[in-house]
Amino acid sequence: MTIRDPACEESGMPRKLPLHVHKQLTRHKKWVFYFRIGKGKRTRLPNPADPLFKAAYMAALTGNPIEAPKVYEGTLGWLWDRYTSESAKWAGYSPATQKQQRLIMAKVLEKNSRHALNAFTNDVIQEGVDKRHETPALAGNFLKVMRGMFGWARRMRIVPVDPTIDIVLPTYRTDGHPPWTVDDVRAFRTRHAVGTAERLAMELMLLAGLRRADVSVVGRQHIQGRLLSIDTDKTGARVTIELPDDLLDLINATPRKGLHLVETSHGKPFTRAGFGNWFRDRCDEAGVKKSSHGLRKLSATLAAEGGAGSHQLMAQYGWTKISTAEIYTKGVDRKKLGIETSRIVADQIGNIEIPHPNSGEGIKTKNTAKTKAK
Repeated sequence: MTIRDPACEESGMPRKLPLHVHKQLTRHKKWVFYFRIGKGKRTRLPNPADPLFKAAYMAALTGNPIEAPKVYEGTLGWLWDRYTSESAKWAGYSPATQKQQRLIMAKVLEKNSRHALNAFTNDVIQEGVDKRHETPALAGNFLKVMRGMFGWARRMRIVPVDPTIDIVLPTYRTDGHPPWTVDDVRAFRTRHAVGTAERLAMELMLLAGLRRADVSVVGRQHIQGRLLSIDTDKTGARVTIELPDDLLDLINATPRKGLHLVETSHGKPFTRAGFGNWFRDRCDEAGVKKSSHGLRKLSATLAAEGGAGSHQLMAQYGWTKISTAEIYTKGVDRKKLGIETSRIVADQIGNIEIPHPNSGEGIKTKNTAKTKAK
């Protein structure tokens, strides 16, 4: 059995631990982390991927260590610890998904870490979902974390019943991030000239359909001739795109110090979060009050309207579910069918015969014609 080291990147390359942090593999085949200077006292730290790690490390570094809370067997904290270190489902999540779920659970564990697992009944989970009803997306993500963890616990016979079964999510209708319009693209292009990092970033999302997380890491090493190939951050799906001449010209016209196509003003690669904040500011400068995800929506819509099918969209945008692609193809199909149907209705209405009048000028004219014929 291979023990996955959380101090390694997804690629398998080792991630350097902060100063004075040491890792140890326990007899339960679990990695644990300690802060220790020389031969001084050891202080247990959370997992480096845990949102609480940074605060605990800085406290230990400044001489005010915060001991990681002791985890008792049979509690929610104990289950979460096992789930994130032993579950293949968890290991299969992208780093972005793992980070999102850790942030959600960090808040849950603040008050519930030492509660026994049998306290988490169906009613308790439903209450947790209902508390988040004002932000339905957060309620859905909370339930997704609970279902992943308790579903795994049920299969491992850690709990007799999965308390997340039959949970009802709050209903809401939303189209998510509003899509960009062609006018938004024109406004952004007017504000940010060719040769700037912001212009290249926008065009990579529009013309190549890359997510912002992928734009922050894509570089020359991903381009061979006219083809750009990259494993997407969110789904892990590999996308291969033929770069149009306009985009190749933009890449060549944008100065950079390293391999990354889009760099900071200091010539360094962006972090994923840093890129999102930076790009939002550049959108504000252009008067575009929308997100980078809305730019991908415009790109996918244009592709679907141009005739791209569901599987073509999946390959272009790195989607793994055909239902995502059908959001765009069905919309285009409905538009086309609506236009075609309206024409059919108009033709059918045009074929309706106008009945002859029984009285009036028409009758008089007809009778007069008959008299003259005689």
